[in-house]
Amino acid sequence: MADMMSIIAANYKTVGMTVPTKTPYVAVDPALYEGGWTGKYADQKTFKITVSNITGFRAKVQYQSGATSKFQEVLIKDNAFRIGDTKFTLTGNNTALVKNVVTDSASGQTYLDQAYAKRS
Repeated sequence: MADMMSIIAANYKTVGMTVPTKTPYVAVDPALYEGGWTGKYADQKTFKITVSNITGFRAKVQYQSGATSKFQEVLIKDNAFRIGDTKFTLTGNNTALVKNVVTDSASGQTYLDQAYAKRS
């Protein structure tokens, strides 16, 4: 029972940190997002995000870092989208902030990796 309560408490904390927006989904300029985005986290792990097939506010995205590879269709809203545990936020011309939640397999603790990505 204690495990169940800790799971509920952890999820409650995660959901509480999510701030919903009331802005509608609107079509984005594909030229701002399409292409390959690369960067390096503080621990020197590199990543690549490939954005393609943008139609309106939908896009196909692939995230690669080390042995991790994710492919997903995403919705772009407020200059950002999520792919799995990774959030991509457009911050300027050819620059984006990438935040990735990582779970340490040994301890089970989670931490946030952040890095800036440049379009190549």
